[in-house]
Amino acid sequence: MGTSNWGGTNTDNQTVHYCFPNNNLSCTKSVKPEAEYMVVYIFVGVTSVFTVFLNLLVIISISHFKQLHTPTNVLILSLAVADLIAGLILMPVQGMKLIEPCWYFGEMFCPIFPLILYTVVTVSLGNLIIISVDRYIAVNDPLRYPLKVNNSRIVVSIVVNWLFSFFYSFYLLYEVLLHPDTTHSCIGECVLVLQVEYLILDSFVCFAAPCCVIVSLYVKICVVAHYQAKNMNIVTDKKAKSEKKAAKTLGIVVFVYLLCWMPYYLTTLSLGHDENDVLIINVMYWIVCMNSCLNPLIYAMFYRWFRLSAKYILTLKIFEPSSEYFNLFPEEK
Repeated sequence: MGTSNWGGTNTDNQTVHYCFPNNNLSCTKSVKPEAEYMVVYIFVGVTSVFTVFLNLLVIISISHFKQLHTPTNVLILSLAVADLIAGLILMPVQGMKLIEPCWYFGEMFCPIFPLILYTVVTVSLGNLIIISVDRYIAVNDPLRYPLKVNNSRIVVSIVVNWLFSFFYSFYLLYEVLLHPDTTHSCIGECVLVLQVEYLILDSFVCFAAPCCVIVSLYVKICVVAHYQAKNMNIVTDKKAKSEKKAAKTLGIVVFVYLLCWMPYYLTTLSLGHDENDVLIINVMYWIVCMNSCLNPLIYAMFYRWFRLSAKYILTLKIFEPSSEYFNLFPEEK
């Protein structure tokens, strides 16, 4: 193990054609039934559009409505931006790779695409770690939370997260970015080769360590919430309940994220780079990308403010005067 294939392979039981018929250096590809192409492309197209649409609703909601300008929602905004990039770029390309063995996006984009993918998924993970810390502080000390956490500090943490994610991804893919042509045996192939030590490092940095941090924080949140339920007073009751509800919802977001990532890391370290293994790894990447569509659905299920803001956006009421001051929390209990 030590390689992940971003390009295509060919099979013996199907008709073989060239990726670029007019080029003698073209890679070969196997032609599959048209129905299979159509089903996959429709699924990929609909899912990508749905992901972009839902995350745009999240971004517009938090950006437009003043009531949503809170530290936690700024973190959700950062996560939605990463999910939007996934829906616009990662999901269409990664979806095509599920069925199309040839790379038609040009030699320049071949090394750039994995850089975007690694950066976006690392940003998402970093956002979830910061969200876990934010929720722990909010539940553990709800009365002093506004003094400890504010929008300025959250924005700084988000900027640091994006910068770290980019430079970390650049470090992992440095050799690929520096010498993109060394792994291409023919035109129409895009292969990402990572040494096994980099895969192990990535598994630790982007899975094992974050899992330990996030899980331990949410265990502490559950312990604190249980203690507060027994020792609640009238002053802290409403505030603590609100913070625990937010912690529960974002805990589900974290759990779904880790659930989407787990299959990838369980397979990438154990598989090779023959045709069947490449297909499995591509499916794992697609599951990771699918997480970007699930987050807004979770918000829709558990956040009333998101449902109300989406209603205002879709009915174009956000263009009304002073719409940014609409009440998204009516009759909260």
